Amino acid sequence: MFTQRLAMIATTAVAGALLLTACNGDGTGAAGPDSPAATRQADAAPDLAFQSGTARQNNAPARTGDWANGPGKPATQPVARKWVQLSAARAGSLNPVVVNGAGFTLYRFDKDTANPSKSTCNGRCATTWPPVLVAPGGRIFLDGVKKSDVGVVQRDDGTLQVAIGGRPVYRFSKDLEPGDTNGQGVGGTWFGVTPDGTKAGGGQDGGNQNDGGGSAKPAGSVTLSDEKNFGDPSEGLAGSGCQNVSRDDLASSLQAAGSLKIWSEKDCKGTSKTVTGDVADLSTIGFDDEISSVFLG
Repeated sequence: MFTQRLAMIATTAVAGALLLTACNGDGTGAAGPDSPAATRQADAAPDLAFQSGTARQNNAPARTGDWANGPGKPATQPVARKWVQLSAARAGSLNPVVVNGAGFTLYRFDKDTANPSKSTCNGRCATTWPPVLVAPGGRIFLDGVKKSDVGVVQRDDGTLQVAIGGRPVYRFSKDLEPGDTNGQGVGGTWFGVTPDGTKAGGGQDGGNQNDGGGSAKPAGSVTLSDEKNFGDPSEGLAGSGCQNVSRDDLASSLQAAGSLKIWSEKDCKGTSKTVTGDVADLSTIGFDDEISSVFLG
């Protein structure tokens, strides 16, 4: 229904890509509100209105915008809304993370780029991960998110996708209720998005959270807990080399003073990931109830 209007602005308001350059050259740092990058971002979408506060505070009409897709009805088709809401909030173990007006978690995709801002999720991908679209002339309500970090990017089909910190943002079709974070860590490339566009849950740009270990010293011991946030029951392992856990595929969090590698199968086989320090929720790195062995020392 917005085809004609999109065509009118395709060569002006969003020529090439309407890039939010609230990020520096490597896509990891936020620009200040008075920086040239922030100024360019604010001007990137002159046909959009940015308003402080929530949709409710701004008297947005019922059954419109982010409210049009209610709880229990997964988003499976990207729809350009007359308004979208971006709120800094807590969802599950992610704090802060950006949610929409209905309270659904918003995500970013590692295969996208922030500088230049570009969405690479199309076709079937965009059905599983519906992009957050805004109609030309629409409104973006900002609740705990800086205007200087928000803008839009033109997708391959000409629609306008909301981006934070240069990163296009999405819903996840398997999040059925407000506060769900089922998309966190999926494929090692999908993560909740923070108010400045970085990865929620402690993920690091340029690589997955705890994926490589860097120069951290090797851990000589680890405590694996069945519950998130280090709750009991738990199991401790110490020594050097490969150690099989006695309580297989139960760990949901771990504590370690240093780096170690965790494995999905016994004898340090299968899928692995290097982690450094404590991980309060292993689902954020795609390893909840998956650890069968660890490599220490």
